[in-house]
Amino acid sequence: MPGYELFGEEERKHVNEVLETGILMRYGFDGPRKGIWKSAELEKEIAQRTGAAYAQLTSSGTSALTTALAALGIGAGDEVIMPTFTFVASFEAVLSVGAIPVLADVDDTLTLNPAAVKKAISPKTKCVMPVHMCGSMADMDSLLQLCREHKLLLLEDACQSFGATYHGKALGTIGHAGTFSFDFVKTITCAEGGAVVTNDKDTYLKCDGYTDHGHDHAGVDRGADRHPFIGYNYRISELHAAVGLAQIGRLDDFLARQRKNHGLLKSILQQAPGISFRNVPDESGDSCTFLSWFLPSEEKTRAFVAEMKAANALPGNFYWYDNNWHYLRGWDHLKQAASLPPLYPEQHQALAGLQHKTFAASDAVMSRCISTAISLLWTEDQVRQKAAIILGAIRKVMG
Repeated sequence: MPGYELFGEEERKHVNEVLETGILMRYGFDGPRKGIWKSAELEKEIAQRTGAAYAQLTSSGTSALTTALAALGIGAGDEVIMPTFTFVASFEAVLSVGAIPVLADVDDTLTLNPAAVKKAISPKTKCVMPVHMCGSMADMDSLLQLCREHKLLLLEDACQSFGATYHGKALGTIGHAGTFSFDFVKTITCAEGGAVVTNDKDTYLKCDGYTDHGHDHAGVDRGADRHPFIGYNYRISELHAAVGLAQIGRLDDFLARQRKNHGLLKSILQQAPGISFRNVPDESGDSCTFLSWFLPSEEKTRAFVAEMKAANALPGNFYWYDNNWHYLRGWDHLKQAASLPPLYPEQHQALAGLQHKTFAASDAVMSRCISTAISLLWTEDQVRQKAAIILGAIRKVMG
């Protein structure tokens, strides 16, 4: 799954080119950097790879989401519909701009259920934010139609799905804007980093300034830049961009390895009694970072987890239902509005409501779900060995 598995000479080459100049910051110091602009190069590569008109690098996927929300004008009192299954960064970003996260059920795509989104729309809704979890995509046709009907913004959190597509279009480029994460365990890594992509020039220019204290970057003298609006420091460094520049050049190889191992593992696990697999709206576009599958009940799934733990074989197989970072059941800090700075009253009220709200449809999906991470380094024999262990555990619990 993660690009760090194949870190090598190309990454070292790009990093050393930055170190040789001594200029680690992405802006300014034009002379001493000797023409080395890794961040700008990587932005061009991201735009070219995704087909987006514009790409803006940031310091993380979280800051990319925050930047995109701000650039789209989403703020105090606005409601953003997001899924119950995601990474905590999704709601952190929404709260950081003063908006209100409104959780909606997921379905067997492991992403937003369009019917649940429709029910969640209110007069305060401004944005729908699908999260393309575990390398695969939401039902974007249905979500786009809902957003058009209700005149809502669509922001794609594609942080876990760089390289995935939906009917030929890169995830992240289908809505008004999209975001990626390039942290250490993503498909390609910068160690830490993220990006916003968009086809709208105004949105891009706002992202460009917002990530750098509001600088307009209109001239050649950074000290003379004007500040049309307030911004923050969400800049990526040249060192991080250098790693990402090497990694994006290897993306096709990474995806090919993932898809090969994913396909073999799935073909073997199809023999398991009672197993079913994640609904992928466009299987040809799946980046295959995970193989996600279901057993018939929570009881059987928990029994499988116990079997795998007993065999010391659970690592790499994720039971999200009990996960503190990725599923709402573990988000006690969100439900309790445990924020260091005071939240807006509307935010506090909305979060308090989560303490008593149930998401039975999401529970029914996630309580039966296991996601198996796909390594880039597995040999065919290793895939077969891992599949045999999983298959044996399933057969045992299914009787």
